[in-house]
Amino acid sequence: MERTAAEDSVFSPDTDPGTPGPGGSPWSAAVGQGGGVLRSVNIGSLPLEAGGELPAVTVAYECWGTLDAAGSNAVLIQHALTGSTHVSRGDSEEDGWWEGLVGPGAVVDTNKYFVVAANMLGGCYGTTGPSSIADDGAPYGSRFPFVTIRDSVHAEARLADALGVTAWHAVIGGSMGGARALEWAVTFPERVQRCAVVAACAASTAEQIAFAQAQVLAIRQDANFAGGDYYDGAAPVLGLGLARRIAHITYRSEQEMGARFGRSVQPGEDPLGHARLRPAAGGSVEGRYQVESYLDHQARKLVTRFDANSYVAITEALMSHDVTRGRGTLGEALARTEGVEFLVAAVSSDRLYFPAQSAELAAALPGEVRVRHIDSAIGHDGFLTEVGAVGELLRESFFAE
Repeated sequence: MERTAAEDSVFSPDTDPGTPGPGGSPWSAAVGQGGGVLRSVNIGSLPLEAGGELPAVTVAYECWGTLDAAGSNAVLIQHALTGSTHVSRGDSEEDGWWEGLVGPGAVVDTNKYFVVAANMLGGCYGTTGPSSIADDGAPYGSRFPFVTIRDSVHAEARLADALGVTAWHAVIGGSMGGARALEWAVTFPERVQRCAVVAACAASTAEQIAFAQAQVLAIRQDANFAGGDYYDGAAPVLGLGLARRIAHITYRSEQEMGARFGRSVQPGEDPLGHARLRPAAGGSVEGRYQVESYLDHQARKLVTRFDANSYVAITEALMSHDVTRGRGTLGEALARTEGVEFLVAAVSSDRLYFPAQSAELAAALPGEVRVRHIDSAIGHDGFLTEVGAVGELLRESFFAE
C-alpha cells in the first residue's frame, strides 16, 4: 500500500485532466495498455449525505487497459485508508500496492479489462479534500465538510459516467476499500456485476471506532494542528505520526510482531536507561526496542506523503461506515444486491477486521456466500502482503479463464 518512491505531492499532485475520447468520454478508449499515471476529472458539485454540497469536485484516478464499446469490461479497485490510486506500475517507474495483480496477462488482465482506481473523497492524492483550494483561493482546511463512504461512492459513480463505464465487471477492495466496494454494490447494484469485499465488514464496530478515535485525537491535539488551518505554517507531523503508530499496531498481528522483534533492542541503543523518561526530538525516546524503531519508521514514512487533515477526514468517514444506514436491517440492506456475485474474504490473523465479521456479512448476503480465508500470520495487512493469495481467490471467482 505504501508508495515508496516518486510520491505524488500531497498538496499539489501531478494530474492530467485527459482529452475526450469517442462520445466525450475521457480516457475510455485512448489510455493504451500501460496506464499507471494519475489523471483527474471535474464532476461538478456533489450533494453530501450530511447535508450541503461540495462545489466543483475533482476525482483523481489511474487506469490501465481499454474500455470496450459497451462500457462493461471495467474493473474498479478501491484503496485502503492511506492508500493511493497506484495499484500497478503500468508506464510509471514505481511498483503499485497490488503489483502483479493488474497488468497484461495478470489475474486482472489489462488485455481484457479496463481497470480504474479512484482516490477517496477527502484524500490528498488529487481528489478534492481539505488541502484542495476552495473558491476563495485558500485551502479548505477546517472548512472541509464531513464526508462519508457513501459520498465517495457517489463521486466515483460520476467518474464512471465520465469514463463511459456502464457497469463494472467487478468492484474490488480491501479494508476501507472493501467498505467502498460493498457500498457500491448496495447503492448501485445495477452497475455492479461482481463485488469483492476483503478484510472488511458491513459497519464499523465499537472497537474499530475506538481505535480510530485515538488516531484522530492524536492529530487534533498536536499543537501545530491549528484546528485544521495549518497550511501556512508547520504541519502537525507529531500527531500524524502518532496516529500512524496506533493504526499500524492494529494492522499487524501479535504473532508477527513477536516473531519479528520480540524484546530485541535496537542496535546501539539501551532501553534500560534514564533517557527513556526524556523524549527525544520527534516525540520518540532514546534507547528503543526494535519494535519501537519499527513504529517510528512507519510514522516517518507516512508524514512525508500524507496530509493530516485528510487522515482525519477519511478516518471519520470510515468510522461512519454502516451499509444499513437508512436501509433497515442488514438483511434488508443487502437484499438490494441480489444478482450481484460476491467474494467475501478474511485474513486469518486479522485483529482489526475479525474473520467473524466477514462471516456475518456473508451470512446476510442473498443466496449462499461462503467466506474465503487468506492464511497469513501478518494480521490485517495480509490483504496487501499476500498478493498471490488474493489473486488466486479472484482468479477462481471473477477472472476464471
